[in-house]
Amino acid sequence: MLLAPGGDFVAHAYRGHAPVALHPSTAEILSAFDTWTTPAQAAETLDHLHPETVVKAAGTLLECGLLAAEGSPEAEEDERLADAWAPWSPWSPEASFFHYATRDVPFETATPELRQHLTRDGRAALFTEYPEADCILLPRTPDPRLSAPLEQTLYRRRTHRSFSAQPVSLHDLAVLLRTVFGPAEFIDGFEYGALIRRTSPSGGARQELDAYLAAPNVTGIPAGLYHYNAREHSLELLREGFTHTEAGALCAHQEGIDQAAFIVFVVAAWERMRAKYRHPRAYRVSHLNAGHLGQTFALAATALGLGPFQSAAFDDTAVEDRLGLDTATHSTLYALAAGHPTSDTSTDTADLNAFRHTTLRHGQPGRSDN
Repeated sequence: MLLAPGGDFVAHAYRGHAPVALHPSTAEILSAFDTWTTPAQAAETLDHLHPETVVKAAGTLLECGLLAAEGSPEAEEDERLADAWAPWSPWSPEASFFHYATRDVPFETATPELRQHLTRDGRAALFTEYPEADCILLPRTPDPRLSAPLEQTLYRRRTHRSFSAQPVSLHDLAVLLRTVFGPAEFIDGFEYGALIRRTSPSGGARQELDAYLAAPNVTGIPAGLYHYNAREHSLELLREGFTHTEAGALCAHQEGIDQAAFIVFVVAAWERMRAKYRHPRAYRVSHLNAGHLGQTFALAATALGLGPFQSAAFDDTAVEDRLGLDTATHSTLYALAAGHPTSDTSTDTADLNAFRHTTLRHGQPGRSDN
């Protein structure tokens, strides 16, 4: 993988190697090794470069893991990995690079000295707020439905793709937003100051994920795009007007999304995560954090009698443009929707014929379609 941040030419081998800065001419030298060849043979194809330069560069590339010697364990492992990833070619090279670049990162013990070092340039704000926006203060009425037995809620939960035209009440929306995205309490983060604890786990209590609401069918608020201000428990109006048709367009026209009463876009504000974690594995953690919030959202919505819907199928650029977000500092990670499910939400239970067409274990022989 070749990068050019800040004008530097940087190469990053997929497996087990750190990024390394190289001279720009190295890309041309690399291209001469697209098949098994010796440095001397490569130098012949690069006759405008001194042979010694090519040989020296090849040695450096070998040390950095950007080249491999024919027949070496590294070359054999590269071939094995290429074969293993071949069925997943639609994922590569992006997914395979992310897979390897975020593995085996160094971890440091969070000593007071390290915490002071990380906070020397200031602390990221706990909350995202739009102080100039019109806002709606949400009700804080408790709801006994959230006291339903956990097992009952767990097994009632399912993804819904068919919703009625009945609007969701402002009360139900407020309860759901507060339960999932509001602070449960504030904890002492020592050098980091006070930190937020939510009802879902968050790596390092960074709480880098914000909730942005697209609401076409909620009683008590005009249709529009909002930011949920977790500190105030309020909705800040970003843009008036939002329709079911727009919901479908933003979310890949998935079945049911254009019937949902509202969508919550879970957005990462990267500054909060970067303020503590300076390694690429933190990007993984933010996606895990989004999953935690998605599960809590689904369970809380189920307990409130709503039908949850969650998806990663959305147009990132279009969503962030509509929300007025800077894509260099924010990323939409998840779309969580809900509404009143239609009365018939049953699914067919897998029968014997379904299991006949199922591979339950590796090595299981194929089943006939007869």
